[in-house]
Amino acid sequence: MSERSDGAWWQLADKHLIRYGGEFNPVLIERASGTRIYDRSGRSILDFTSGQMCAILGHNHPAVVAAMSEASENVLHLFSGMLTTDVIAFAEELAGVLPAGLTKSILLSTGSESNEAAFRLAKLVTGGFEVVAFAGSWHGMTAAASSSTYSAGHRGYGPAMPGTMALPTPNSYRCPIQHCSSKCDLACLDAGMSIVDAQSVGQPAAIIAEPVLSAGGIVVLPEGYLARLRDLAHERGYLLILDEAQTGLGRLGSMFGFELHDVVPDILTLSKTLGAGLPVASTITSSEIEEQAAGRGFLHFTSHVSDPLAARVARVVLSTVINEGLSKRAKRLGERLRHGLVALQESHEMIGDVRGVGLLQGVELVKDRHSKQPAEHEGELVTQRCLELGLNLNIVKFKGMGSVLRIAPPLTVSEAEIDEALGILDEALTSTGR
Repeated sequence: MSERSDGAWWQLADKHLIRYGGEFNPVLIERASGTRIYDRSGRSILDFTSGQMCAILGHNHPAVVAAMSEASENVLHLFSGMLTTDVIAFAEELAGVLPAGLTKSILLSTGSESNEAAFRLAKLVTGGFEVVAFAGSWHGMTAAASSSTYSAGHRGYGPAMPGTMALPTPNSYRCPIQHCSSKCDLACLDAGMSIVDAQSVGQPAAIIAEPVLSAGGIVVLPEGYLARLRDLAHERGYLLILDEAQTGLGRLGSMFGFELHDVVPDILTLSKTLGAGLPVASTITSSEIEEQAAGRGFLHFTSHVSDPLAARVARVVLSTVINEGLSKRAKRLGERLRHGLVALQESHEMIGDVRGVGLLQGVELVKDRHSKQPAEHEGELVTQRCLELGLNLNIVKFKGMGSVLRIAPPLTVSEAEIDEALGILDEALTSTGR
C-alpha cells in the first residue's frame, strides 16, 4: 500500500474523505520531528503552526513518546468512574502551578469538551444560561462551544444555543466601533456590554474569553481590558471563563495568559498545548464552585474522562515546560521573532500590522496601509509560496477583520530556525511583487 504514488493517494482522499475545513494542504506528510515535518519525498518543512497549534514541545518529543509507551505498558483506558494515580497526581501538579483559587480539575480530551464542561459548570452554579463571547472567538465545534464561536462556522447549521451573545473584538487596528486608531481605550467593551444588557433576559451564566484571540486574527487583549471584563461580568452575575487552549503552558512567555493581566478566572480551560500533540484537555475551577456544582449533581460523564494515557502525557508535558524553563525561552525567542517581523514590515508595504505575544505572533496583510483593505488573495499566495520554500504558516481570515498570518512555532524552536523562517517569509512576500 505504501508503494502508491502521491497522485494515487490523493485520488483515494478525494474518494473517501469528508472535507472539514476547505481543501487539504497539497502535501502528504510522512514523519515529523522537533520543529520540522517531512513529506513523502523527504523534503523538510519548518512547522510554524505547531501542528494544530498543539505541539508546543515539537513533534514526537522524546518525553511524550516515552509517556505514551509507559501508559501502553500499564493502562490506556478505564471505566470513567475509575481513577489511576496519574490522574490524581496530574490534578495536584496542575494546581501547584495555578493560583490558590484554582484547585479542582477534570481531565478531558479536547478544547471543545473542556469548554462544554466549563459552560455546564457555570450554568449549573449560576442557574442561568446566557453566555457571552467575542465576535472573533473560537471555542470549539461541539454544541455550546460552537454556539460561542463567532469567527467562523455559524451559517447553515441552524439555531445556536439560546442565550448566546457576542462582544466586539478589541482590535485597535480595525476598531469594531470605529473609535480607536492605534490604542484601545476599552470603549468597545463598555459599548458591547450595554448591548449585552439590552439583550439579556436576566439569566447570566458565563463570559468566555481568550487572552489572545487566535482565529480572530491574533488580537491581544489590551492592557486593563481583562480586569474590566471580569468586574463587569461579576457585577452582572456572570462567571468568567478563560479559554487558554493556545495561550496556556508558556507560549506567551508566561505559564498562563491570565498572569499577564493579573486576573484569575472563575473557570480555566486548557487543551491543545496540554497534550503537546495528543488529545488532552482540562477544565479547572475553585473548590467553592466545584462544591456547588457537585451538590447540584454536576454531570459530565464521557467515554474518555480521566483517561490514564491522557493523564500520563499531561504530567510529562507540564513537567517538561517547567523544568526546561520553556516559558522564559518563549519570551526571549518571541522577542527575536517579533523583531524580525517588524523588520519585514519596514520593507514590505503589504504588512499592515504585526501583533502578538511571545511565540504567538500575527502578521496582517493589506492591499495598502491607508485603506487597510485585506489582502486575502495575496495572503493565500504568500502561504502557498512559504510551503513551497519549506515553511508551514497558517492564514486566518475573518470577514471584515483582515487576512492574518498566524505564526506559532513550538517552544523548542531554535534561533536559527526562527531566522530561517523569517528568510523564507521575506522571499515569499517579495515573490508576490509587493
